[in-house]
This record gives sequence, C-alpha cells and structure tokens, in this order.
Amino acid sequence: MYESMKGMLAKANAEGYAVMAINAVDLEMARGIITAAEQMNAPIIIDLLQDQIKRYFDCDILTQPIIKMAQAAHVPVAINLDHGHDIAHLKRCLHEGFSSVMCDASALSPEENAKVTRGIVELAQTYGASVEAEVGNMGCSVGADAHFTDDQMYTDPDVAIKFIQDTGVDCLAVSYGSTHGDYPEGYVPTFHFDIVEKIKASTGAPLVLHGGSGTGDENMRRSVEVGINKINVGTDYMIAQREFVAKTLAEDPGYNWPQLLQDSWAAGMEVVKRYIELSGSANKAF
Repeated sequence: MYESMKGMLAKANAEGYAVMAINAVDLEMARGIITAAEQMNAPIIIDLLQDQIKRYFDCDILTQPIIKMAQAAHVPVAINLDHGHDIAHLKRCLHEGFSSVMCDASALSPEENAKVTRGIVELAQTYGASVEAEVGNMGCSVGADAHFTDDQMYTDPDVAIKFIQDTGVDCLAVSYGSTHGDYPEGYVPTFHFDIVEKIKASTGAPLVLHGGSGTGDENMRRSVEVGINKINVGTDYMIAQREFVAKTLAEDPGYNWPQLLQDSWAAGMEVVKRYIELSGSANKAF
C-alpha cells in the first residue's frame, strides 16, 4: 500500500514506536527494503536522498517503479525525498508522485527556514503529501567537511517548538547527538535526550532521528521512548550490501552478476529487519 508518512507517523506517535526510513538509490535497494518490511509486518519509508537521485536516477525515472512496488506491498510504504534543499527539484518530486518530502532549509535562519517550509507544507497539501523539516544540523562524518555533531549544531528546543507551531509541518528532524554517515569503530555518540523530551512535551509532534546508523541499540531504544517516531538509516544498509559483494567476489570472482545483485539486497534486508525490531515497528502495519 502506498501512503504518505502522515498517517504512519500519527499511529507511531499514538502507540509509542518509530517507523524506519531506509535510504535507497535504485530499484534493487527499494525492493529489499519493502521485502524486509513485509516479512516483519511493519510500515516502512523509503528515503531517496536528493543529492543521490540527482546524481544517479532522477525522480522522473525512479519514482513510478517504486510506487508500483509499494502499491503491491501488503504493508504501508511511503516514498520520502530526503534532505530536499533544492526547492525546484523538491516540487518536481511532488509532481512525480512522492508521497512525502523533506524540506531541508535548516541552513537558513530560523525565520527563513519556517517561511520556506510553510510554503512547501501548503503546496504538499494539494498533492496529499506530508512534509518533514529540520531544525538544527546533524552534520556528517565523511567527506571534506566531516565532523561530529558539536554544541552549536544541536537543536534549540524553543526554536523547534515555535517552528512546529508556525509551519504545521508533519514531522521534524532534530539534532541531539547523531551524525550522518559511519562512525569510527567502537565509537558510540552521546545523545542529549532532554532536547527531544522538551519538544515532545510542548508539541506532541512526531520527531525524527537522522543518522541512525551506528548510534547504538540503547540510544535508539531510548530515542523511541522519549518521542522519536521516524528513524533514518542508510549507511548500515549499504555497508551490509557492500561487504556481501566484497566477500562473495573474493571467494568466487566469477559469481554471476545478476545473481549477485539479487543476493546483495537480500543480505542488506537483515540489517533493515534488525532496525525494525529496535524501532518497535514490527507487527505494526495495521
């Protein structure tokens, strides 16, 4: 079933669990995500990162096949544009059929962020789509500007509360200790759960954890307890597939390529299923 995030997250908010949002860049990855969700009887969100789809398969190519897979699934499936900072492209994604979009104007001032987001919320309503936004900045652990979340990047709860009230956004990503990408081996980030607790207590809105990969099982469980209803994971799903391909080709360099593609997303499914268990969304499809 193809849905927006709005109903999924409202149910998760009411029942105290989180829906997993897993990044994909192609149809094989999307198929693995949906299949894992069906096996766990869980709602699922396929996150398509704007920078990646513009680089590989843009929204006019990728969206409709994934929608068909979602419509055929026996669990709720949403397609969400992840970190949509190019507003013109975000609007194209809505036109192409995305059921949800993230309007990421977090680099702007809080006032400008709210103004831009409010406009997208109004536009998305005409498509029956939901909108996610971000206050604060998770940063990243890879690339030229890599760094872990530091004090000035944490979400100011008071700013976030006002933002939710002013924009009517369906869910809000908040920065309280996680970072996009992979952490060094053995590193577990420190989470400031009080940020989430204060926003949740004042607004009751669905809140989002970005950079879920590698954050640690206890951090994830506690995040759900204090009010996180959507958890983004991409890196761990991709690493599982990469490691399977590397190991398989090292053992058998002549492995059939089409079969390798199929087997790699199946290997990645185990990661998705583990996160579904951690988020509490198993058997929550209905």
